[in-house]
Amino acid sequence: MKNKNVTKTLYMVELAMMVAIIFMMAFTPLGYLRTPGLSITFLTVPVAVGAVILGPKGGAVCGLAFGLTSFIQGLIGGSGLAAMLLTINPFGMAFTCIVPRVFEGWLCGLIFLTAKRFSKNSAYLIASLSCPLLNTALFMGSLVAFFYHTDYIQGIAQTLGAKNALLFVVAFVGLQGMIEAVACTLIASAVSYGLSAALQKGGVCVA
Repeated sequence: MKNKNVTKTLYMVELAMMVAIIFMMAFTPLGYLRTPGLSITFLTVPVAVGAVILGPKGGAVCGLAFGLTSFIQGLIGGSGLAAMLLTINPFGMAFTCIVPRVFEGWLCGLIFLTAKRFSKNSAYLIASLSCPLLNTALFMGSLVAFFYHTDYIQGIAQTLGAKNALLFVVAFVGLQGMIEAVACTLIASAVSYGLSAALQKGGVCVA
């Protein structure tokens, strides 16, 4: 019972640290690279690390933290896109900011556990790559579902020369999505692999 309580306490401490890192990054220049369109976010890195180290549930909590910071950014005007979406459809904006990020972290954790059955070392790369890809796919899917037919998004689509929703997603994400994917894959896989090795060496069970 004592060992179980110690393990649970360590898990909660690790989870709290990951959430704190996400909030710290979100409200400092570490978390975003601002662009005229979508901001390039590096918050997928701690979400991916959390999902790998703490499992699907931990990944979901880290994703929730990411989503909440995105929602707060919209409320305080830190994100021009989120702030505009808030004025159009508050529920849609909250859903788009939060729900896709929860699923992003949860699915990333599941992908890691599945990939680890076949190749433990490759699992870190696969999970770290899946996190930004899931973030882009789920976020843009929600954005299209709630806002594609609004005047605001249609105006952006026309500017980009996108004649349908798929072309809009590709044009809108573009280089930002590639940068996020590369950065998260390289950084998160290295960090999560190193942390996992360190925790196992210290006798701490990881996902």
